[in-house]
Amino acid sequence: MKKIHPLETALLPPPRFTYPFCYEPHPLCEAAVAEVCRYIESHPGIKRDADRGKMFGVLVVETGRKDKRGMPEIGFLATFSGLLKGGNNRGWFVPPVYDAQQADGVFKTREKEISAVNRLIDSIEHNTETLRLRREFAERREEERRAVERHKAVMERSKRLRDMIRMQHNIEPEVRSQLIRESQFQKAELKRIQKAHAAIVARAEDALRGIEERLAALRRQRREMSDSLQRWLFSQYEMLNARGEVKNIVDIFSDFRGALPPAAAGDCCAPKLLQYAYGNGLHPLCMAEFWWGESPQSEIRHHLAYYPSCRSRCLPILSWMMQGLEVDPNPQENDVSRELPIVYEDNNMWVVDKPSGMLSVPGKIRRESVFDILKAKCSDDTEPLVVHRLDMETSGLLIFAKNAETQKCLQRQFEQRLVEKRYVALVSPVPKEHTGTVSLPMRPNPLDRPRQIIDRKNGREAVTHYNIIGIDGDKARIALYPVTGRTHQLRVHCAHRDGLAAPIVGDALYGLPGSRLMLHCERITINSTDGKRLKLVSRVPF
Repeated sequence: MKKIHPLETALLPPPRFTYPFCYEPHPLCEAAVAEVCRYIESHPGIKRDADRGKMFGVLVVETGRKDKRGMPEIGFLATFSGLLKGGNNRGWFVPPVYDAQQADGVFKTREKEISAVNRLIDSIEHNTETLRLRREFAERREEERRAVERHKAVMERSKRLRDMIRMQHNIEPEVRSQLIRESQFQKAELKRIQKAHAAIVARAEDALRGIEERLAALRRQRREMSDSLQRWLFSQYEMLNARGEVKNIVDIFSDFRGALPPAAAGDCCAPKLLQYAYGNGLHPLCMAEFWWGESPQSEIRHHLAYYPSCRSRCLPILSWMMQGLEVDPNPQENDVSRELPIVYEDNNMWVVDKPSGMLSVPGKIRRESVFDILKAKCSDDTEPLVVHRLDMETSGLLIFAKNAETQKCLQRQFEQRLVEKRYVALVSPVPKEHTGTVSLPMRPNPLDRPRQIIDRKNGREAVTHYNIIGIDGDKARIALYPVTGRTHQLRVHCAHRDGLAAPIVGDALYGLPGSRLMLHCERITINSTDGKRLKLVSRVPF
């Protein structure tokens, strides 16, 4: 089936290729996405699977031919991340870089071997004899614990009685000696109890040892087989770049990070699209990725919203594959100096009014930070010390210390939740409840930093109080009072379907992009180092 789809349009292509980690989709990509949506809607089987939630991507290309007007012919490629309808090769879409799903292929054959080891481990784990021996071992340990606890309770009662007798005046030497012998006997008896039960526990442990050693050996074998298969699989992903050079994913990650690739590296949309284009003599013009269907339970995705490529899997790969292309600069990197109003300053601290778009501290991107500006105010041997942070896109009050003692004092107040903070945000749609509390535990998504996800099992506690302070059509102005201080806490709690289900306006990570993120730290109340209660306020700029 044809993979290059025509794109009849008078739109001019962009002068440079898309920077895939921060972009506004080009109109050519939007036209291509509209075609993909029509295709999904017209194929019920694909739509049913996609409706559960799937990332799709488009790549607009020059085919190398001329159109009817004598202009370079433009078409587009489309694909999806991972699997669709249980497979990774779905006709209309470009194929995977390497098809690991072939039933009789090396990957599936070795995967079956690993599955056989899994089944063997499972059969031993749930074998009647294994369960009996583990139960017996646990029972002997519990009997030992109870016997020791009972005897220690007897010893404690006897000791209290002996102490009461010793408090009496003029007790007979014989009685004193008897008390000592009783104490010595009970201590010796404790050792005898411990020794007797230790022998019983050891026999139960010996009976179980052979099984546990076999299970440990099988788990090592499974891990070694899995690691070997994963390394072999990634070595099959021979990634092209625009210069026609080839490098496999293992070498790409080794050169970029000195580490092995994460699972599913190479199966995201962008690498699949570029690989097909290079391999078929097509010139990439622009690219976009969008979400279709329901949001995952833990993440926040919106139907038909555009998303950047993930950094964990795709940054090393795309950094290699885009070599030889003229690519847009990272729009987040600039050296534009901005005004940084100082709201409060004394001998120990600064409180500044950070504008949206400025980093709190230097990061991976080249962009001026609050730290850089305050550092210029310090003497050569000192520097500002961070107390807390605001996201680059968030504006408002931010505190830096001038010395380590003040930093510790102020950070301790944050840790002990003695700092009162009020943020103001513009959200859409209007939340159903006008006041309340969101409590959703969070953790970073290691495969898509800096995004955070909800994890009710392993996430850290995150609590936010809120109340609506104004409504204008489908938007609400809302006051947010974070009890905890997790990364992106307010943004996730507003956007997640189990939170307010109302993303902050302009939130490109968890909602839809806009002129800016409409989130501002309006008020902070904190104690200064000399004990004054400081109430600091910044006007909301939106």
